[in-house]
Amino acid sequence: MVRLSVLMPCLDAGHHLAPALDSVLGQLGRDDELVVQDARSADGSAELLDRLAAGDPRLRVVHERDEGQSDALNRALDRARGDFILWANADDLLLPGALDAVRAAVEPRTEVAVGGWQLVDGDGGLLRESPAERLDRGQLLLRGCYAFSGALAVDRQFLHSRGGFAADLHYVMDFDLMLRLADADQVVVPAPLAALREIVQDGEVAGIHLEGPFISKARCGAHDPETLLEPDTGTVEKLLRAGQGAIRMVTIAPELHGGVKAVRQLAESGVIAAIGHTDGVEEQLLPAIDAGASVATHLFNGMRPLHHREPGPVGALLDDERITIELICDLVHLHPTVVRLAAKHAGRNRTVLITDAMSATDAADGRYTLGRLEVDVHDGVATLADNGSLAGSTLTMDTAFRNLVGGAKLGILDAVHATSQRPAELLGIAGHTGMLCTGYVADIVVLDQNLRPSKVLRRGEWVAEVGTATLST
Repeated sequence: MVRLSVLMPCLDAGHHLAPALDSVLGQLGRDDELVVQDARSADGSAELLDRLAAGDPRLRVVHERDEGQSDALNRALDRARGDFILWANADDLLLPGALDAVRAAVEPRTEVAVGGWQLVDGDGGLLRESPAERLDRGQLLLRGCYAFSGALAVDRQFLHSRGGFAADLHYVMDFDLMLRLADADQVVVPAPLAALREIVQDGEVAGIHLEGPFISKARCGAHDPETLLEPDTGTVEKLLRAGQGAIRMVTIAPELHGGVKAVRQLAESGVIAAIGHTDGVEEQLLPAIDAGASVATHLFNGMRPLHHREPGPVGALLDDERITIELICDLVHLHPTVVRLAAKHAGRNRTVLITDAMSATDAADGRYTLGRLEVDVHDGVATLADNGSLAGSTLTMDTAFRNLVGGAKLGILDAVHATSQRPAELLGIAGHTGMLCTGYVADIVVLDQNLRPSKVLRRGEWVAEVGTATLST
């Protein structure tokens, strides 16, 4: 097991220090450490550090004057004993699962692990975020520093060999260090899955769907093409290990090198392998279906279109009885007639409705971000600001239900099956949810005569009520 040392310079950190320490200590393993270089704080920070260190041997504190942040980090680096070094300011918070993600990502040859970061305000509101991306000298010179404290883990010996934290640079330390690390053997750390994993474990959601990074750049839609990868056994295994059983579905473009092998690996691991964001032709998709792929990720969208001389993904997936098709039923991504044709051909046992919703759902029109990409929402339709491509949706499931009935002209039982029973069957949880049965979880949405939500029953308790609709008994 790789040992981690987190370095933290501190000087009068005030109320920021306690949550910063908690965010690190809560993730440290038994053999990891937090090394704090305190420049003789006079605001109570020193006393807090000593009190915590007395009860936790993983917290190592030194009180001595230094020449600034870089010097403090170099002093802490000289005391560090871990295999990999991370550093965090005394007002930084490590995202939940960050250290687990580092452990899962690093390999014996890894010199630098690069993660993402978020900038939040004093109330915890998200101001800006950046996904993990490799350090590149050209990009650094063009864009400036784009990886900061808490987002990097560096092999300790390698960091020493590159001169540590360059104590004479002070405020440009981060930029200088990024340039010196740009030619290292790097690994990009997947975004921490721990927060989502906890929600899955608490039963709030049924699982995590990784829609990428193993998708086609030619059909990536609103996904950042710079973050996409070809699948390989090691990377797939790291993702599954980081998910600790919470990952239920992974979307793959099977025409990518290693795509069919990755489909088989996922299926054998008990994870649903879905085909989507693919530019493949039928001959490239059929081996993936034979290898265990069982879902079409939002059929029609993000894939080569149907052609009368080459059916492509749409024809291959829609016509194969082993594939359950997903449909984004906002009547923007798909015309009502297309929804009806696909759902009728697939039938109830192979059709599920999805929302593909992004963060602007149930919010006002305006400018939003999706990873590093800017998204404009107008009249509820989300599109990329730079090229107008659809960028997910603002659809809610009750609207998808109404659209299937009122727009695509299918029956209410079809809609119930596509939004409840079949999704539960697909995810392997139909033994306790997805239907109105004795002993099942009492999660129920009551619709009025216009198919709009009237009441919501969550785990047997009414949590919302609109109108006068009641459950019949």
